[in-house]
Amino acid sequence: MHLGGRIVDLHERTYVMGVLNVTPDSFSDGGKYMSIEAAVARAVEMEREGADFIDVGGESSRPGADPIGVDEEIRRVVPVLEVLRHSIHVPLSIDTYKAPVAEAALDAGASFVNDISALTADESMGKLIAERRVPVVLMHIRGNPKTMQDNPTYRDVVAEVKAWLRNRVAIAKGHGIEQVVIDPGIGFGKRVEDNLSLLNHLDEFLELGLPILVGPSRKSFIGAILDLPVENRLEGTAAAVAISIARGANIIRVHDVKEMVRVARVVDSIIRERVIKPASQFAADVSDNPHQERSPAPNG
Repeated sequence: MHLGGRIVDLHERTYVMGVLNVTPDSFSDGGKYMSIEAAVARAVEMEREGADFIDVGGESSRPGADPIGVDEEIRRVVPVLEVLRHSIHVPLSIDTYKAPVAEAALDAGASFVNDISALTADESMGKLIAERRVPVVLMHIRGNPKTMQDNPTYRDVVAEVKAWLRNRVAIAKGHGIEQVVIDPGIGFGKRVEDNLSLLNHLDEFLELGLPILVGPSRKSFIGAILDLPVENRLEGTAAAVAISIARGANIIRVHDVKEMVRVARVVDSIIRERVIKPASQFAADVSDNPHQERSPAPNG
């Protein structure tokens, strides 16, 4: 994957994407990082904990969430990205399904787009990503965040999600998008048993020949298994992350970066039968900053 002039080998180890929600209503950390100062401090902390990417989102995608307007979403994410581009070295992604938000975010410092709709929500998104020549994450979702948990049903969830993603990848390629990551969409229009099946059979998605991102962090299926609230799902998240990596995930998207970086290192070492050292690919010297035309990060 090409990010800001650098080639990232997503197969050498598991990469960790830290979640940064600048929203008042996200299911796990809504309201904690609404100020620019709090958001930047958390991003800096996640970089120090070992995050390889920071995923910035301005609209909640929790089940039942109402959408917000483009202007409000831009107002939330752009000031944060503009500061982060000069404050950290790791690449930034923008979590949005709206092309105007993605465009503003890319201008403000994001290096790639995480689209939970897989280009279905905004017909302009494919063209934008192709023109900007940035990577995109295509995620499976049934419906939209407002309706996705209204009785989702599947006959064969693995086969259906895989076929849907295969079709979305073909459409993305038709737009001229060269760099695609796929995400089975854990918790997005899925029953508990659907999430478990997708994680257990994640290796079946390898036949699509693309990097795989998985985001099980603190999700409700963990709560259903352990009967625990969001704030007590660390161990459950670790188990889901471990099986995801063992089944072929290249990127894990998580809230608890420090702990999941450790989980990833151990699982990577077991799979490869050698000790995987912590990587400093992005937190190197200033000349290697993946964000083009940016000032040196003061905390590097």
